[in-house]
Parts: sequence; structure tokens; C-alpha cells
Amino acid sequence: MIKIGVLGAGHLGKIHLRLLKQSEKYELVGFYDPFEENANKVAAEFGYKKFDTIAELIAAVDVVDIVTPTLSHHDCAVEVIKAGKHVFIEKPISNTVAEAEEIMALAKEYNVKGQVGHVERFNPAFTAVKNQIQNPMFIETHRLAEFNPRGTDVPVVLDLMIHDIDAILSVVKSKVKSVHASGVSVLSQSPDISNARIEFENGCVANITSSRISMKNMRKSRFFQKDAYISVDYLDKVCEIVKMKDAPEVPGDFDMILQNAEGEKKQIYFDNPTVEPNNAILDELNAFADAINNNTTPIVTLEDGTEALRVAYMIIDSMEKN
Repeated sequence: MIKIGVLGAGHLGKIHLRLLKQSEKYELVGFYDPFEENANKVAAEFGYKKFDTIAELIAAVDVVDIVTPTLSHHDCAVEVIKAGKHVFIEKPISNTVAEAEEIMALAKEYNVKGQVGHVERFNPAFTAVKNQIQNPMFIETHRLAEFNPRGTDVPVVLDLMIHDIDAILSVVKSKVKSVHASGVSVLSQSPDISNARIEFENGCVANITSSRISMKNMRKSRFFQKDAYISVDYLDKVCEIVKMKDAPEVPGDFDMILQNAEGEKKQIYFDNPTVEPNNAILDELNAFADAINNNTTPIVTLEDGTEALRVAYMIIDSMEKN
């Protein structure tokens, strides 16, 4: 079992602590939180060992799980990596692309592994269909959330949209060509709702909408590709694949047949892959343990996290220009 410690015992930090305690791959050594009152409360309520300094926690573990506010990700990660310890960093990887690039460079220099907490990569609805998403040419996503003051210190692009940016980049094997975006600040000082159109060099287009001022929650993506349409509902954890193939010469009574303007006939059929229930946060943490133990590449690398952040800032820059 790998010895792990957690930096940050806020809302998400407490979730990580609880799941790491359950994990069969980690030994949870303890945590550090700079807010003394909160740290004492968490230690007393749950029995986790509280460390008095970051340095003491780092010295006692093999891996550090950084679940602190985004502004502190860089400084925490640098200290962890320079101590020669592996690092798991909640998304976004850091506050700026320059910080993320420094984290990447240091991880290579000190030969440690890093993973970024883009948890939707482990959502069972997404993992059930990911291998079926082949060369998508149009993608549409909606990630809508009811207002929550937590997270409003950053634009909705870094708070919510970055989940979909990362998922899209993981299935579109092409470089970003251009970005056009707009956003509106309603309740916060930074944009609360944003729409972005990303065009890739291979011709794929992704249209992404994110809002944190909606009346209901929604997290859906749709992928369109040659002869197939794939939908993923991250919230309800369901997915659907609609495929087309050349129609048989003699269709069956219940076959769905479409004919286009050129007279070509296609048969439509449905595939509903099995979605295995899971805890995506526990799965991502356990997957990082496997990457360390087996000396393999983490599923969401520091490079992946950096690229998602880079595209997010391209969207933010486009919003500011508009």
C-alpha cells in the first residue's frame, strides 16, 4: 500500500480523505490544512492524523493529494515534487499555464509521477463509450449548475467548462486551430455563463456551454461522427449510441430504414452499453496508485491537465476580446 497524505481539508478534501481511508491501494497517513480551526475539527470528527506543517506531511508519505484552492496548487506541487514525492492535483492543475508548465518540467526533472483530477474521465457513462468515439467531427456539450458561491472566485470556464474541455481533448486527436467564445457575468465578478466554439485542425468542431446560474443541473455531451451519434449524460450516468449501416436488401418488419436525397438507404440501430456504477473519485485515485506501482503513464497526465488549462485560457481570452 502506498502512503498518501492530503493537502486541504475543505469540502472536496474531506471527500478525498474518506475515500482514501476506504481504498485498498493506499495507506492514509494524514492531512494538513492551514486553517487551524477547520483542521482540528476534521481531526476530531473523523480521527485523521493532523500534521502541523506541509513539510512534515510530505516527509511522511510517498504521494501527496493536493485538494487546496487553485491559487495554491503551484506552490504546493513544487514543494512536493522537489521532495521527490508523487503528486495528485485536483483540477485545474494550476492557476496559469506557465505554472502548469513548471510543474510538468519539475516532475520530469525529479522523475516523479503526476495526475490531474479531471474526474469525468472516470465517469462510468463516459468510460462505457469512450472506445466507440472514433474521429468525432461535431461535439456539443452542456454543463449547467445551480448557483453555489463555492468556486465563484474563478471564471465558469475554469470552474465547470474545463471538465468538458479535458474530455473533448481526450477523444479529438488533433490540435486546436481556433477558439471563439463569449461570456456574461451575472452574479459574480467573473463570467457565470459561457459559450465556446473550438475548431480543430482536422475539421472537428466542439460547441461548449457552461453555466453556474441555471435553474437545474445538467451535464450532457453529444458526439457526432461518420455513421454514429453518441450521447453521454455525466449526471444521470447513462449513455446511448445510435449507429447507421447500409440497409439490407430485404429489410425486416421492424428495421428502421432512412433514405437520403441521393437514394442511399441506411439502417439505424441502437446500442446501450452497460454502465457499471462506480465512485469516480475513488477510481481516479486508485488508477494513480496503479500507475505508480506498475510504472505506467497515469490516465490523466500533467500534460493533459496543462493542455486543458491552455485551451481554457484561449476561451477566456476570446471572451475578454468579445
